[in-house]
Amino acid sequence: MMSNRDSDFGAFLTGFVLGGVLGAVIALLYAPQSGEETRAVIKEKSIEIKDKAVETAEEARLRAEHALEDARSRAEKALEETRRRAEELTQITKQRTTELQKRGQVILEEQKTRLEGAIDSGKKAAKRTRDNLAGGESSTTPTKS
Repeated sequence: MMSNRDSDFGAFLTGFVLGGVLGAVIALLYAPQSGEETRAVIKEKSIEIKDKAVETAEEARLRAEHALEDARSRAEKALEETRRRAEELTQITKQRTTELQKRGQVILEEQKTRLEGAIDSGKKAAKRTRDNLAGGESSTTPTKS
């Protein structure tokens, strides 16, 4: 994009200088003056046009420098804003991860407690069943003396 602007400006500047010189030459050739006066005026006008072209080029260079600096400044601000948002997102992600880990730990402890309770209930039920079976066998089975 920048090279396209440069070539457009170069074409404009070339056209401006050539148009100015050509216009001055035509005006002087049709003006009622002697050859020496005409050459002096052509020389003077060409110097003026050259100075004007240099001045215009310098102004264009300064505008381009300002535009570049402005673009650089905006890019730096955008980069800083992106960094700030990335840091915020990182912080939020860390907080949510920590919250989820805590919730997961609570759920794990709850499930562990339930499982331990179920295991204890199963053990007690198995013991009662064994005791009942053992008690029932002892009443039907004769004991040796």
